[in-house]
Amino acid sequence: MYDLIVIGGGPAGLAAAYAAWNKGLKNIAILERDKELGGILNQCIHNGFGLHYFKEQLTGPEYASRFAEMVADTGVEVFLDTMVLQVTPEKQVHAVSKKEGYRVLEAKSIVLAMGCRERTRGAISIPGTRPAGVLTAGAAQRYVNIEGYMVGKKVVILGSGDIGLIMARRMTLEGAKVLACVEVMPYSGGLQRNIVQCLEDFNIPLYLSHTITDIRGKSRVEQVVVSEVDEQRRPIPGTEMTFDCDTVLLSVGLIPENELTRDAGIEMDFRTNGALVYENRETSAPGIFACGNALHVHDLVDFVTAESMAAGEAAADYVQNGELDRENTIKVETNANISYTVPQRFRADSNGVEFYFRVRRVFKESKIQVMCGDNVIASFKREHMAPGEMENIKIPKALLDRIDGNSITISAEEVQA
Repeated sequence: MYDLIVIGGGPAGLAAAYAAWNKGLKNIAILERDKELGGILNQCIHNGFGLHYFKEQLTGPEYASRFAEMVADTGVEVFLDTMVLQVTPEKQVHAVSKKEGYRVLEAKSIVLAMGCRERTRGAISIPGTRPAGVLTAGAAQRYVNIEGYMVGKKVVILGSGDIGLIMARRMTLEGAKVLACVEVMPYSGGLQRNIVQCLEDFNIPLYLSHTITDIRGKSRVEQVVVSEVDEQRRPIPGTEMTFDCDTVLLSVGLIPENELTRDAGIEMDFRTNGALVYENRETSAPGIFACGNALHVHDLVDFVTAESMAAGEAAADYVQNGELDRENTIKVETNANISYTVPQRFRADSNGVEFYFRVRRVFKESKIQVMCGDNVIASFKREHMAPGEMENIKIPKALLDRIDGNSITISAEEVQA
């Protein structure tokens, strides 16, 4: 019987286990299916990590190794090469490994930190043949950075998520020619700094409101056809551009890895593809918590760390002090300009709540309002917001005490000049 089992040994799992240990839990296990800790960070050899948490620029492996060393200094047990097959509502974890075989572990609390996976070609139904040379950007990143294989020489990237933007730069530095980055939306899905550092600095064109409408080639990609799209994202006839290329990289979104969560009967949020959680990241199953990219897709690992530490501390509090009240809770709703919030509900007696959310389109000067009925509880100004950059606001306890009802609404509106 463990006090806490953390599923996933990436940045989220490491931070959760470390925080729970420091909060007083001493019987903790991390189950990781890869052969080393660090998760996706091990293949992210670019810098830009750790600015918030460590106050310095680190690469992904450096950031991961720091947390792995911090966890190694504790008594947390780490099981590598261990695949978790099932999590039950009774907090039993079914896992299998070459070394230990099939085991059923029991825990007083569980943190789900499985990360996310990439959306593939099959999920977006690109027309054309099925030649070699069509990869997700993350798979290409692993081939180039860890395995040492070059995936192509003339590249077209579909989607402008952060991994796609970073791979545009990486492929260029490795000697490939990146012909274009093509994005179906009228705005980029990545961070502004990545657009500047990865595309503009290398003169790689970004085609907004465009998509790939055909992939040509038999054994290997030979050409792709790119068309402009209208407001309903339908290709416009007569706008076709043909690129001669041998590789297509897909950066078309990330999906939180939540098969274990669904199998455990935990309530899900269709907007985030993650679990519905309270302010302490507890799911609908008492004692089971979720954090990191398994909960919702983050753009900065520092936010993952902060959220996961909160989840780890909450798991320790659950084991030490028992379950918190679930009756007196407040639901979080949004207006049409916000796609989701985390948490989706919180306890009325919370000692302040931090909300993470994303907007649906690009905003210039705007305001975010937290309302209870017609009463404005809090208001925040923003000079710029974009779907590719996660926003967060903090509501202190003094303002939460003004809520009169069982729901609040978070809204984003552009300020009219």
